[in-house]
Amino acid sequence: MANLIERHREKIVGVLSCFDRLVLQGTLPSVAYPQAVATELDRRDIRLFDYAKQFALPFREAIRARTEQLAAQEGVEIEYIQRMKTFRKEDRIQQILAARGNRPGLVHIFSAMEPCPTYEPWHDKKTGCTFIRRDRGKCLHYYFYFIDEMLGLCFLSVPTWCPFRALFYLNGHNWLASKLRSANISYDLQDNAFAAIDDWDKAQQLSDRLMVKQLHTRLDAAVARYLPDLESLGRYHWSILQAEYATDIVFRSAEDLAPLYDHLLRTAIHAVKVGDVATFLGHSPHRIGERETGGDFSIRRHGLRLEGTRIRHYLGPASIKMYDKHGFILRVETTTNDVTFFRRHRMVEQRDGQRVFKLAALRKSIYSLSPDLASISRAANDRYIQFLSSIDDPTPGVKALSKISESVEEREHRYRGFNLFDDEDQTLFEVLCRAEFFIHGFRNRSLRQHLKQFRPSQISRLLKRLRLHGIIKKVGNTYKYYLTQLGRHVAIAGLTLKNMFLVPEFARAAIAY
Repeated sequence: MANLIERHREKIVGVLSCFDRLVLQGTLPSVAYPQAVATELDRRDIRLFDYAKQFALPFREAIRARTEQLAAQEGVEIEYIQRMKTFRKEDRIQQILAARGNRPGLVHIFSAMEPCPTYEPWHDKKTGCTFIRRDRGKCLHYYFYFIDEMLGLCFLSVPTWCPFRALFYLNGHNWLASKLRSANISYDLQDNAFAAIDDWDKAQQLSDRLMVKQLHTRLDAAVARYLPDLESLGRYHWSILQAEYATDIVFRSAEDLAPLYDHLLRTAIHAVKVGDVATFLGHSPHRIGERETGGDFSIRRHGLRLEGTRIRHYLGPASIKMYDKHGFILRVETTTNDVTFFRRHRMVEQRDGQRVFKLAALRKSIYSLSPDLASISRAANDRYIQFLSSIDDPTPGVKALSKISESVEEREHRYRGFNLFDDEDQTLFEVLCRAEFFIHGFRNRSLRQHLKQFRPSQISRLLKRLRLHGIIKKVGNTYKYYLTQLGRHVAIAGLTLKNMFLVPEFARAAIAY
């Protein structure tokens, strides 16, 4: 990460990593699954077949009546959305905020008919058993948009039918902004990105000290205010449904970022492979399994206005993307729709009751946000930026190509140079450019796995050639090698020049001929 930033230090205002978009899911354990509903009905002395009439329906009517009462008290409208797919709630909220201002409190309420999970009583004639089973249906959903003093603009969404599974949205940049205000640090927050902060280092420290307990308190307070009629069903348990963690490199102007971003974007489209994506996200390239993998490029628009471009690389439920925010912020962002994709060493309680410290998937609980998910996501961003650093400036590599093409001698043995137009040499450098080798280094056996056409003795001689030309270096008292700075410049610059410029140019010349 430092390479790219140090190289453009005079053009950079600051760097900041923090959570961006967060969507949390609230579940009521007392009605979270069919057996729990049956137990709750029994506790209330309600027959299973009276589930809808005597249990779910009264809650629905209470939520609707309380929402209408709240809207009247606050002087806000309950706006019914006829077609959710063609309606942008965020645009409507921005219109309201432009007239209302950003003072804390309820902003607006939306309502819409949407699909939701539910239950139904069922009698099995074969077994003679009556029970509650899962079902799907549609019900009215409410979206309470409000401004919280600590969390900024948020919304709480809840269906009016059991199991009342809630959603809570917030943005980590707004959360950090409240911390900066408390610390008397001036800032300029544009949309969901900081364009300026008086003390970037202090801001990063505040971001790293995110207190999930405070968030939990705010979640419970929102439920108590907007959904008090569900209090008898117990306290909501909150889990992470979606999470985005962004690293922003803020440039002084769009003119400073534009040429660099254009180069990084074009090169990353061709340079990043599936194995690289796995490495960025902390997974072994050899254990991808059947997860869906790939990448895409898109142009971001807001109406008719062009906002910028974005490249995204994904592996299963996680992805890492790069885009230009507001034209002068280079943002790298790790996102996930399932935090169990990531793993860390933690205490795990096994089925026999024993607790062991082992590598395990992250829990979905909101208490995995910090420090676990934050540190994992930031490390993924750093790995991607480190990869970008190697393709940032190919000029030194161009100058070094002539050096590595010459033969060298050691003890009267001549070792020929490297030619990237030679198929074997090109294949070798493509392997050396793998992301996991940039980060973790490689061994003789690592190359054998990817260069199966070479015998072990040939691999050993390749390593000797690479070392004598200054392309790799060996770690003391180990069998591990790393690319030197020269090696990185040569590998990236050589392959980039050949694949992106020379080959296409020769192809056009051949067609013209």
